[in-house]
Amino acid sequence: EKMNSTMSEEPDALSVVNQLRDLAADPLNRRAIVQDQGCLPGLILFLDHPNPPVVHSALLALRYLAECRANREKMKSELGMMLSLQNVIQKTTTPGETKLLASEVYDILQSSNVSDTDNVNEMNYRRRKAQFFLGSTNKRAKTVVLHIDGLDDSSRRNLCEEALLKIKGVISFTFQMAVQRCVVRIRSDLKAEALATAIASTKVMKAQQVVKSESGEEMLVPFQDTPVEVEQNTDLPEYLPEDESPTKEQDKAVSRVGSHPEGAASWLSTAANFLSRSFYW
Repeated sequence: EKMNSTMSEEPDALSVVNQLRDLAADPLNRRAIVQDQGCLPGLILFLDHPNPPVVHSALLALRYLAECRANREKMKSELGMMLSLQNVIQKTTTPGETKLLASEVYDILQSSNVSDTDNVNEMNYRRRKAQFFLGSTNKRAKTVVLHIDGLDDSSRRNLCEEALLKIKGVISFTFQMAVQRCVVRIRSDLKAEALATAIASTKVMKAQQVVKSESGEEMLVPFQDTPVEVEQNTDLPEYLPEDESPTKEQDKAVSRVGSHPEGAASWLSTAANFLSRSFYW
């Protein structure tokens, strides 16, 4: 660990890991990043960084990369990957959302080569293991499905993303643009109304909750109009998309503007250069 790194280097590490995270957010870049010689080892080293936002951002990048099934085996077998994830989860100083995120990545990679017959046992084993890692202090996460009136293009999606990012307790979210929905994972002690308040604050969108009736039919339930006091998130971004599905992947590819593979390639070489300067002396 480079505890004694000068302050002038600090923004460098964060800006590079943030660039990698933004590149990894685009499904079109995910294979290339994992195939690159320097990026995966660099992200693993960032997991040991003394600056918590750097660690969180590296985890977000890994979480995006793990959405691509074809990447999982290589990621899992990459030197130090699983061990570093365990270290993040077990460190007492790791923030709660970061622990949840690290255990999510760990779980996805751990199950990457498990056949369906073993799946049930493996899932139970992993769940117990994750609980052991996380300790009883972490309340369980819950999933809220929102139908968002006005969520009809990428600029609205960005507004929505910004609003959700500001809420403390949001772990991850996935947009399903075709049906104007957003699936949000939140800490169990966060009220769903807080999400509606944040989305209403955009002035151009309004959220309703999607719930299933006893007969299994989906219904839209409006939130109360009284605004909820939202605790602002000041330190870390605490979100990430859920696992892939073909429609979501298409949505993401379509709704992400300005993703140029050749631009990504030049960013990758910049990032790899930075990483090799920083770590491999």
